Amino acid sequence: MIYLELFLTFFMIGAFTFGGGYAMLPLMQEQVALRWGDVIGQETIINFVAVSESTPGPFAVNMATYVGSEMGGLLGSACATLGVVLPSFIVILIVAKCYDKFRESFVVKGCMSGLKPAVVGLIGGAILSVAAGVFFPVGLTLTVLQTPAFYLSLGIFVLMLVLAFKKLHPIILILISAAVGIGIGYLGLW
Repeated sequence: MIYLELFLTFFMIGAFTFGGGYAMLPLMQEQVALRWGDVIGQETIINFVAVSESTPGPFAVNMATYVGSEMGGLLGSACATLGVVLPSFIVILIVAKCYDKFRESFVVKGCMSGLKPAVVGLIGGAILSVAAGVFFPVGLTLTVLQTPAFYLSLGIFVLMLVLAFKKLHPIILILISAAVGIGIGYLGLW
């Protein structure tokens, strides 16, 4: 039953990752590939990331909704979304109930200090994984350097990096990158 599998998969993802949507990305990639890899390939996952990042709302919720929709339609998206948000909701209820005890706890402070570098590592791993899928979709080979898609992707990346350092608003960056991507696709260069 796909709906139960979507709920349980995303419940596990929501329960065992800390640090927000990007920290969840490696586990999401692994679980989606493991469970539905025959239906959803690496390129589709990268498209999920792009759409989830470009739409309003939390990244993890958008990803869960998108994957759920692909696998089970409207009910699938509801099951996956509920699964990914329910663990956080439960934890927040527990923390709110026991806030005074948690606030000064040596164990909680230690856990949070230990989790910070792990979250940074998970986010870095997710960035490298998505970058590898975008720049080297068929693997790390020299033939990739002969394709226009590699140089177009690199050009868009460098342009967005320069504009981001110039403090251009993120919405403008998303719109520019979408327009450039659509233009390149329309011209048949991708």
